[in-house]
Amino acid sequence: MSDHVVPHFHNDAGIDSIRIGTRRFMCVGAKPPFDHPHVFLDMGDEDEKICPYCSTLYRFDPSLDAHQAVPADCVWEPAHA
Repeated sequence: MSDHVVPHFHNDAGIDSIRIGTRRFMCVGAKPPFDHPHVFLDMGDEDEKICPYCSTLYRFDPSLDAHQAVPADCVWEPAHA
């Protein structure tokens, strides 16, 4: 289980879309140090959301856990100081 409440995702690979198991999440763009401002996104009742910074399309997939993504390496765990 993740140690933070809001799941974080990145798109280092620059793929068109990422399937995720939550409608409320943070997009960081690429992994640091090439990240954009970490933006909180909420799909509401929709099943898709585009990040306004990096244009990654996130698609809700109810078969995934909130902290899972497809591709799996798009999950980002921030380092804690």
